[in-house]
Amino acid sequence: MKQLCGIDEAGRGPVAGPLVMAGVILKDSIDELNDSKKLTEKKREKLYDLIIENSIYHIVSFEAETIDNLGISACLISGLKEIMQTIPDAKYIFDGNTTFGISGLRCQVKADVDVPEVSAASILAKVTRDRYMVELSKKYPQYGFEKHKGYGTKAHIDAIAKNGLSPVHRKSFKIKSLEQPTLF
Repeated sequence: MKQLCGIDEAGRGPVAGPLVMAGVILKDSIDELNDSKKLTEKKREKLYDLIIENSIYHIVSFEAETIDNLGISACLISGLKEIMQTIPDAKYIFDGNTTFGISGLRCQVKADVDVPEVSAASILAKVTRDRYMVELSKKYPQYGFEKHKGYGTKAHIDAIAKNGLSPVHRKSFKIKSLEQPTLF
Protein backbone atom coordinates (compact mmCIF):
# COMPACT_ATOMS: atom_id res chain seq x y z
CA MET A 1 0.00 0.00 0.00
CA LYS A 2 1.30 3.42 -0.95
CA GLN A 3 2.05 5.96 1.76
CA LEU A 4 0.22 9.29 1.85
CA CYS A 5 2.19 12.41 0.92
CA GLY A 6 0.51 15.62 2.02
CA ILE A 7 1.35 18.79 0.10
CA ASP A 8 0.70 22.42 1.01
CA GLU A 9 2.09 25.87 0.33
CA ALA A 10 2.76 29.12 2.13
CA GLY A 11 3.06 32.49 0.50
CA ARG A 12 0.60 32.36 -2.37
CA GLY A 13 -0.81 35.82 -1.62
CA PRO A 14 1.95 38.09 -0.24
CA VAL A 15 3.35 40.96 -2.26
CA ALA A 16 6.94 40.11 -1.23
CA GLY A 17 9.02 37.03 -0.67
CA PRO A 18 8.89 33.48 -1.96
CA LEU A 19 6.22 30.88 -2.50
CA VAL A 20 7.23 27.83 -0.42
CA MET A 21 5.76 24.36 -0.89
CA ALA A 22 6.31 21.20 1.12
CA GLY A 23 5.47 17.54 0.68
CA VAL A 24 5.46 15.26 3.73
CA ILE A 25 5.11 11.55 4.44
CA LEU A 26 4.91 10.99 8.19
CA LYS A 27 6.87 8.02 9.57
CA ASP A 28 5.19 8.34 12.98
CA SER A 29 2.10 10.17 14.15
CA ILE A 30 2.65 13.60 15.68
CA ASP A 31 0.22 15.11 18.17
CA GLU A 32 -1.24 18.60 17.79
CA LEU A 33 -0.80 18.92 14.03
CA ASN A 34 -3.13 21.48 12.47
CA ASP A 35 -3.24 24.08 9.73
CA SER A 36 -0.16 26.23 10.33
CA LYS A 37 -2.30 29.39 10.40
CA LYS A 38 -4.21 28.02 13.41
CA LEU A 39 -1.06 27.48 15.47
CA THR A 40 1.10 29.96 17.36
CA GLU A 41 4.57 30.69 16.04
CA LYS A 42 6.06 28.93 19.08
CA LYS A 43 3.95 25.80 18.47
CA ARG A 44 4.82 25.80 14.74
CA GLU A 45 8.54 25.99 15.54
CA LYS A 46 8.28 23.06 17.98
CA LEU A 47 6.27 20.96 15.53
CA TYR A 48 8.64 21.84 12.67
CA ASP A 49 11.51 20.04 14.40
CA LEU A 50 9.31 17.01 15.18
CA ILE A 51 8.14 16.83 11.56
CA ILE A 52 11.70 17.03 10.22
CA GLU A 53 12.75 14.19 12.56
CA ASN A 54 9.73 11.98 11.81
CA SER A 55 9.08 12.32 8.10
CA ILE A 56 10.20 12.02 4.54
CA TYR A 57 9.83 15.54 3.17
CA HIS A 58 10.78 17.86 0.35
CA ILE A 59 10.58 21.66 0.35
CA VAL A 60 10.44 23.78 -2.83
CA SER A 61 10.78 27.55 -2.99
CA PHE A 62 10.12 30.08 -5.75
CA GLU A 63 11.55 33.58 -5.42
CA ALA A 64 9.56 36.71 -6.30
CA GLU A 65 11.35 37.11 -9.65
CA THR A 66 10.42 33.58 -10.68
CA ILE A 67 6.81 34.19 -9.64
CA ASP A 68 6.81 37.39 -11.72
CA ASN A 69 8.29 35.61 -14.75
CA LEU A 70 6.26 32.38 -14.68
CA GLY A 71 3.13 33.30 -12.73
CA ILE A 72 1.94 31.85 -9.44
CA SER A 73 0.01 28.96 -11.04
CA ALA A 74 3.02 27.80 -13.08
CA CYS A 75 5.15 27.89 -9.91
CA LEU A 76 2.54 25.84 -8.03
CA ILE A 77 2.42 23.28 -10.85
CA SER A 78 6.22 23.09 -10.99
CA GLY A 79 6.42 22.67 -7.21
CA LEU A 80 3.78 19.95 -7.16
CA LYS A 81 5.58 18.03 -9.90
CA GLU A 82 8.96 18.40 -8.18
CA ILE A 83 7.57 17.10 -4.88
CA MET A 84 5.92 14.15 -6.64
CA GLN A 85 9.17 13.30 -8.44
CA THR A 86 11.30 13.69 -5.31
CA ILE A 87 8.93 11.65 -3.12
CA PRO A 88 7.87 8.95 -5.59
CA ASP A 89 5.40 6.08 -5.28
CA ALA A 90 2.98 7.74 -2.87
CA LYS A 91 -0.65 8.82 -2.84
CA TYR A 92 -0.59 12.62 -3.08
CA ILE A 93 -3.09 15.02 -1.56
CA PHE A 94 -2.86 18.78 -2.01
CA ASP A 95 -4.66 21.35 0.13
CA GLY A 96 -7.03 23.34 -2.03
CA ASN A 97 -9.59 23.01 -4.77
CA THR A 98 -7.56 22.19 -7.87
CA THR A 99 -5.03 19.60 -9.01
CA PHE A 100 -3.98 21.87 -11.88
CA GLY A 101 -4.62 18.86 -14.12
CA ILE A 102 -1.74 16.88 -12.60
CA SER A 103 -2.30 13.15 -12.87
CA GLY A 104 -2.09 11.17 -9.64
CA LEU A 105 -2.80 14.19 -7.44
CA ARG A 106 -5.94 14.58 -5.35
CA CYS A 107 -7.01 17.89 -3.84
CA GLN A 108 -9.13 18.58 -0.80
CA VAL A 109 -10.30 21.87 0.65
CA LYS A 110 -9.20 22.17 4.30
CA ALA A 111 -6.88 19.16 4.00
CA ASP A 112 -4.44 21.21 6.11
CA VAL A 113 -6.89 20.80 9.00
CA ASP A 114 -8.19 17.28 8.30
CA VAL A 115 -5.15 15.34 7.03
CA PRO A 116 -2.08 15.13 9.33
CA GLU A 117 0.37 14.84 6.42
CA VAL A 118 -1.01 18.02 4.87
CA SER A 119 -0.96 19.77 8.26
CA ALA A 120 2.71 18.80 8.54
CA ALA A 121 3.40 20.12 5.03
CA SER A 122 1.60 23.35 5.93
CA ILE A 123 3.85 23.79 8.97
CA LEU A 124 7.09 23.05 7.07
CA ALA A 125 6.15 25.49 4.31
CA LYS A 126 5.08 28.30 6.67
CA VAL A 127 8.00 28.02 9.09
CA THR A 128 10.49 27.82 6.21
CA ARG A 129 8.98 30.91 4.59
CA ASP A 130 8.64 32.86 7.85
CA ARG A 131 12.28 32.19 8.77
CA TYR A 132 13.36 33.38 5.33
CA MET A 133 11.29 36.56 5.66
CA VAL A 134 12.94 37.30 9.02
CA GLU A 135 16.33 36.95 7.30
CA LEU A 136 15.18 39.27 4.50
CA SER A 137 14.14 41.84 7.13
CA LYS A 138 17.82 42.17 8.07
CA LYS A 139 18.71 43.03 4.48
CA TYR A 140 15.66 45.26 3.95
CA PRO A 141 14.79 46.59 7.44
CA GLN A 142 12.72 49.48 6.07
CA TYR A 143 9.90 47.08 5.07
CA GLY A 144 9.27 45.28 8.39
CA PHE A 145 9.21 41.79 6.84
CA GLU A 146 9.80 40.23 10.26
CA LYS A 147 6.35 41.45 11.32
CA HIS A 148 4.07 40.92 8.32
CA LYS A 149 6.12 38.34 6.37
CA GLY A 150 5.52 40.15 3.08
CA TYR A 151 1.72 40.25 3.23
CA GLY A 152 -0.04 43.44 2.17
CA THR A 153 -0.64 44.98 5.59
CA LYS A 154 -1.12 48.72 5.97
CA ALA A 155 2.38 49.07 7.46
CA HIS A 156 3.88 47.15 4.53
CA ILE A 157 1.97 49.17 1.91
CA ASP A 158 3.06 52.39 3.66
CA ALA A 159 6.69 51.18 3.56
CA ILE A 160 6.40 50.45 -0.17
CA ALA A 161 4.89 53.90 -0.77
CA LYS A 162 7.83 55.46 1.09
CA ASN A 163 10.70 53.24 -0.16
CA GLY A 164 9.49 51.79 -3.47
CA LEU A 165 9.71 48.10 -4.30
CA SER A 166 12.69 45.99 -3.26
CA PRO A 167 14.18 43.14 -5.33
CA VAL A 168 12.14 40.67 -3.23
CA HIS A 169 8.78 42.28 -4.03
CA ARG A 170 6.51 40.66 -6.59
CA LYS A 171 6.24 43.29 -9.28
CA SER A 172 3.45 41.39 -11.05
CA PHE A 173 1.21 41.62 -7.96
CA LYS A 174 -0.75 44.86 -8.20
CA ILE A 175 -1.40 46.86 -5.05
CA LYS A 176 -4.57 48.86 -5.70
CA SER A 177 -3.88 51.52 -3.09
CA LEU A 178 -0.56 52.34 -4.78
CA GLU A 179 -1.81 52.41 -8.37
CA GLN A 180 -1.83 55.77 -10.06
CA PRO A 181 -5.28 56.95 -11.17
CA THR A 182 -5.80 57.18 -14.90
CA LEU A 183 -8.08 59.36 -17.02
CA PHE A 184 -9.82 56.30 -18.46
